[in-house]
This record gives sequence, structure tokens and C-alpha cells, in this order.
Amino acid sequence: MPSAVLTILATAALAVAQTNTNLQTSFPTATATSNLAAVKTIAAGQSFDGKMVQYDRNPSTCSEQAEGGDDDAVFILENGATLSNVIIGPNNGEGIHCKGTCTLNNVWWTDVCEDAATFLQTSGTSYVNGGGARGASDKVFQHNGAGTVAVKNFLASNIGKLYRSCGNCDTQYARHSTFNNIRVIDKASVVAGVNANYGDTTLIQNSCLLKGAACWLYEGNDDGDEPTKIGSGPSGTACTTAAVKTSGC
Repeated sequence: MPSAVLTILATAALAVAQTNTNLQTSFPTATATSNLAAVKTIAAGQSFDGKMVQYDRNPSTCSEQAEGGDDDAVFILENGATLSNVIIGPNNGEGIHCKGTCTLNNVWWTDVCEDAATFLQTSGTSYVNGGGARGASDKVFQHNGAGTVAVKNFLASNIGKLYRSCGNCDTQYARHSTFNNIRVIDKASVVAGVNANYGDTTLIQNSCLLKGAACWLYEGNDDGDEPTKIGSGPSGTACTTAAVKTSGC
């Protein structure tokens, strides 16, 4: 095998080794900070390694719980893009917007404003591998598109909802989510809020929920009204759990 190819393979292997997507028990310290005047876009199919720099916006785009748009995010990921080894700071409204399917590897959020990440794909699966979020008064992951959001090895601390399937979007779908080996600590309301009337499903497994409920069930709508909460806990259809501990973990 040519030496140039070996060098490329070795570099790729090193990059993979440096992306720690295992479940962590504490939040990392940033290697540096970068304050962006405008949102940064990662093109379709491309990857960006932030090398554990904390990225944020200056001036701040955070308007508490007021809904924002793409311009209020830190990163926009086009279809098939991957973002790795990044800390998202507190001075932004929307964190990350995935316009299609995306992969988030070892991405961390501190003091979440409106949302940490919003998933807008029309089909397929987006992945959140490792990382964590803290200080989210409302939602961490907002699923406005279709398809599946798959979260594993994720640490959540002092949050409202870890995930919410959009309760009142103009276009509604049967959305799906999975949570594997997540750890929820300190304070939380619920892991997943899903719309039972649209055929949503969520599976929470092999996880430690020291705080908060596993799931809340809603009757969603497409007219912008506040959705109605109709239940909580595993339902066997919209919400399923397996090997979930609430203490001793």
C-alpha cells in the first residue's frame, strides 16, 4: 500500500480516536473560545471538528424562550453533515439546526437558550453520539422534521425536556426517537415529549434517569395551538422503556 495512503488512513484513525463519544460523567472544559458574528454552515456531506473549542454568537442571539430561526443558530448543518468535538456557549438562541440528517459527535451545550439543536430532516435518521447539555429551562432537542433522532451516551443536567416532537408545527409527521445509555441528573422534567395522535414512537433503554419522567404523551396539532398533554409514562406504543434505572446508577 502506498505510503501516502497509509498516512491518510493513520490520520483518519487518529481523528476517530480523538472523538470521545462514550458516556461522560462531567462536562468538559473548552480549549478556547470563538464568538461568531454570523451562523457557520457545514456543507452537505462535510465534517467539521471543533477540537473542543467553545463556539458562540456575538452579539448574542438569545431571546430566552422566544422562537428563533436559522440566523440565531451557531451552526447550520446541511444534509449529511457531521459536527464533532464542539462546545456550544450560552449566547445564542438556537444552537444547531440540522437541515437534513446530521451527526453530532461529542457535542456539548451549556446554558441552553431556546433549543440546543433542531432537527428538520424530511426522512432518515440523525445521530447524537456522546456529549451532553445542561441548564436548559425548556427543551434540548427539538424535532420539527420527520424521520428519527437517535441519541446515545448523552449526559443531561438541569433541563426541562431532553426531546420534544413538535406539538404544533404546520406540517406534522409520525416522528421517532431512541435514547440509549443516557444519564439524566440534578433536575429534569422528562426525557421525551411525543405526540401519540400522530403515531410518534420513542424508546428509552439501558439508561439512568435520576431525575424526571421517561415520557409525556401529547395530542399534537397543526394549527399552532398549545398541544394538550394526555398522559405520562410508558404506554407500550408511543413510549417504550427497557432496562431503565431511577436510582443506584
